[in-house]
Amino acid sequence: MELPLSHDRRMKVDEFDSGKMLAHASKQAKMRGYDKFPIIDVDAHHYELESFDQILEYMKDPVIKQLAQMANSGNSKGVGVMPGGVGYQDMGGRVTRYPLRRIDKPEPGVHRDISLTRRWMDAMGVDICVLFPSPMLQLGLHPQVETEVALAWAYNRWLCERILQEESRIRSMIYLPFNDPDESYKIVKEFAGKKGVCGFMVTSVRHKPVHHNAYMKIYSMLEEMNLPLGFHAGYNWNEQSMGLMNKFISVHAIGFVFHNMVHLTNWVLNGLGERFPKLKVIWIESGLAWLPFMIQRLDNEYLMRSSECPSLKKLPGEYITDMYYTSQPMEIPRDMSLLESTFKCIKADSQLLYSSDYPHWDFDLPSTIYDLPFLKEKAKRDILGGNAMKVFNLDLGGNKLAKVA
Repeated sequence: MELPLSHDRRMKVDEFDSGKMLAHASKQAKMRGYDKFPIIDVDAHHYELESFDQILEYMKDPVIKQLAQMANSGNSKGVGVMPGGVGYQDMGGRVTRYPLRRIDKPEPGVHRDISLTRRWMDAMGVDICVLFPSPMLQLGLHPQVETEVALAWAYNRWLCERILQEESRIRSMIYLPFNDPDESYKIVKEFAGKKGVCGFMVTSVRHKPVHHNAYMKIYSMLEEMNLPLGFHAGYNWNEQSMGLMNKFISVHAIGFVFHNMVHLTNWVLNGLGERFPKLKVIWIESGLAWLPFMIQRLDNEYLMRSSECPSLKKLPGEYITDMYYTSQPMEIPRDMSLLESTFKCIKADSQLLYSSDYPHWDFDLPSTIYDLPFLKEKAKRDILGGNAMKVFNLDLGGNKLAKVA
């Protein structure tokens, strides 16, 4: 069996190479001159459960470790200990890189995650990526908080020692087990300043409000350290509200936006933007179309009932446009003037951060931003890399790190 790479190029299944699958991305990188400016991908992923054996080596709780090891037997990597999620990301096998990842060969002597990540980064022209887990984004739904905490510590230790320590082009916003604010606080203290750690991340699929007083010490410490806080969206078809929908496309469309809408509303209307004005907050993987709605809706409500939000000193929408947003999945409307208005509404020139979400099925190439006809060259370059360099305090020394062929 062969897979089509282009109209005249094919690849045998048993010779699967994710870099070759991105042949068009490589061509785009060269044609658009990505070698002339930095590209920072603020939301990319790896499949951390492929290294679950290694992650468990870093788990200190002997009971949870044994349970996890039992769940890790056979081919079911971490299935028994991870909160499950119903979904059809591979579109019934049509997204071939999902089932064929197992035969994608890494470079000799290089950790698999590092090798495969560098491969797609070079193909797309990405210099630095911010790497997030995939299945473990569901950890916030675990019925046992102590298990979420133990897995979070183990994953973070493994990530820092085995991945970030070995490859400077890979960074990460460290996972916080937000169901336990005290442990989250300890994780910030432990991992801030370690090589490759550029911030901290909360998975948005959870049920404790962001304005809970227990989190204030975390926000204060991050603000003092000048480290960003990211809220990474995610869907959960098992939730009662999501269960009303009978198609994966419905849950995927709404689920990735819903929780960030709730958390952003709580963040703004409870005055956290006033309380922590220098804390850089990033809303990750919810696209952009929801933001004009949120700005208009909250501004309208506030103007009628401002007495309920005494800590606010300006319109809710002004706090919303003070924060940062990743671009993927960027909705492409039939009328491009809608997207242009969205960019203007959220001050995209300074507040939007390019993200691919690779290797997930709906990933966006840098051309998703670069080819927008209403953006000037400077805005394109700022969104693709310049804004992220400011948010994460990155300095590439004027060098292009990606190997644009």
